[in-house]
Amino acid sequence: MDQDSESIFLKALEGIAQQGLKKEESIITSPQDAQIKVFGQSMLNLCSNNYLGLANHPKIIEAAASGLNARGYGMASVRFICGTQDLHQALEARISQFLKCDDTILYSSCFDANTGLFETLINEEDAILSDTLNHASIIDGIRLCKAKRFRYRHLDMSDLECLLKEAVKYRLRMVATDGVFSMDGEIAPLAKICDLAEKYKAIVMVDDSHATGIMGEGGRGSIEHCGVLGRVDLVTSTLGKAMGGASGGFTSGRKPMIDLLRQGSRPYLFSNTIPPMIAAAATKAFELVAEGDDLRARLWENTAFFRKGLEELGFIIKHGIHPIIPILIGDPDLANKMSRALFEAGLYAVAFSFPVVPEGQDRIRVQMSAAHAKADLTEALEKFEAIGKSLQIIE
Repeated sequence: MDQDSESIFLKALEGIAQQGLKKEESIITSPQDAQIKVFGQSMLNLCSNNYLGLANHPKIIEAAASGLNARGYGMASVRFICGTQDLHQALEARISQFLKCDDTILYSSCFDANTGLFETLINEEDAILSDTLNHASIIDGIRLCKAKRFRYRHLDMSDLECLLKEAVKYRLRMVATDGVFSMDGEIAPLAKICDLAEKYKAIVMVDDSHATGIMGEGGRGSIEHCGVLGRVDLVTSTLGKAMGGASGGFTSGRKPMIDLLRQGSRPYLFSNTIPPMIAAAATKAFELVAEGDDLRARLWENTAFFRKGLEELGFIIKHGIHPIIPILIGDPDLANKMSRALFEAGLYAVAFSFPVVPEGQDRIRVQMSAAHAKADLTEALEKFEAIGKSLQIIE
C-alpha cells in the first residue's frame, strides 16, 4: 500500500480516537461466567449476554465434548454438499419443537440468518417495513434485497399502519423488528404488530436474539411473552447468548419460507455449517432451557433488584423489565471514564457510544445473569454509587 492510501486509513483511525469512540478489546483469561479474569484481574462480569449462566455449564461442556468425540471437530463443507450431520438435523428439529414452528434452518450466526433472509424471500415487487432501531444485521440484510424499503418510527404503531397502507400495492409486505432491542432492552409490541400485519396481509419477521431462552413462561422469547406464538411467520435468533453463548444462529418459521431459504440463502449455501460440538451442545442448551424455570426466576429477580438499586441511587436508566439495563451518560468521554473506573473497582461494564448507539446517547450497558450472586450485586451497587458521585453523574 502506498503512503497516500495508508494516510487515509490512519487519519480515519485518528478521528475515531479523538472523538473518544475508539473501541478496545479486553483479554479474558477464564471461562465466561459471572466472575471472570480480565488481563489476569478478577472481575464481576456485568456486560455478557450469558443470561442464564449456561456458557460454562458442566452439562453443556459435556455435550460439546461428546459431540466432538463422536462427530469430529468441523465439517469442512457447506450443508448441501457434505456438511449435514444427524446432529444438525436433530438441533433444527429441537428448535422447531421448542418454538412451535414448522421448520428451522441453521446458520453460522444470527447475523448471517438476517443477511440471508430478505434477498431470498422478497424482491422488487415487494415491500419491507423496518423499525428505525432494528439491529445492524436486519439493516444490512434489507440493504441486500431489492424490495421497496419503509422505515417506521421506533415502536410507533400509528406510523407503521400509515406505511402499511402505503405499501398495499406491493405483492408482499414484510414487517421486520427486533423482539428485544439490544441497546435499550425495549420489547417490541408484537401483539399490535401482528394485528396490523393480519389487517394488511403482511408477513411478520422477529429477531429474538435477546429474548430466546429467557422471556415467556417457557423461555420461548418475546413471541411467547407477547402472546403471539403461531402468529409470527419468521423468527431469527442466536445460539450465542442465553443458549450457551457459543456461536450459530437460526431462522424458524413457516415451512415454505424455510424450504426456500435452504435453496437460495447465500450465507447458508456458501458458508460452512456450525461444528458438530456446537450442534450437540446447543441441543443440550435447549433441553436445559425447557427445564430452566429456576434459572429464569433467578435472572428476573437479579434484574429487578439491580434496576431498582440503580434508580434509587439516582442513575438515569431506560425503564423496563429486561436484563439489559442501559445507564445513560450522554457523553462519550464521561462514559469511558466511568467504564475505566468501574474496571479499576473490579466491575467489568463497557461503555457504548456512536455508532453503536445514536450520538448523545452514550451509556454503560449493564446485563444481568442468573449466575450473579445477590451479595455481588449489592457490592456492585455500592461501587456504582461511589464512582457515580466521584464523576458527578449522581449527587
